Amino acid sequence: MEFTVRAMERGDIPRILMIENCSFPSPWTYQAFSSELKNKFAVYFVVLADNEIVGYAGMWLCPGEAHVTTVAVHPEFRGRGLGKLLMKTLIEYSRVRGAATMVLEVRPSNVAALNLYKSLGFRQIGWRKNYYIETREDALVMLRNLQQETFLKQRNEKR
Repeated sequence: MEFTVRAMERGDIPRILMIENCSFPSPWTYQAFSSELKNKFAVYFVVLADNEIVGYAGMWLCPGEAHVTTVAVHPEFRGRGLGKLLMKTLIEYSRVRGAATMVLEVRPSNVAALNLYKSLGFRQIGWRKNYYIETREDALVMLRNLQQETFLKQRNEKR
């Protein structure tokens, strides 16, 4: 099976909502995704398996910082590295556009996501109490430094 990543489009939202509804206790609405696609700071990608959307990820890209807003993969496609593919897409997109850091929040109970983020070089920098309103669950705040990577890559390219 072949997987490809592309920018999210408005026509993708119905399929994204199907994945959203089976991934989160308080799923985003059509209007929330539609609004994000109009947000000049928001960047969203989808991953396709044989031309069908099976996952998505998004972030806000502000001067100097990228903030991951959502990542989800359809349950039938989890465990195939698609979350990692989406996160690497966000990381590279941010790094190339000058973001120094990338930050995100994650549920402490989401062990799969925590392991993914740690494997990608994120480290915990904080804790948000009762961050997830629907479950009153806290969030771990995680950060990855992108500026050092850019410096190292540029230095290696000069050699």
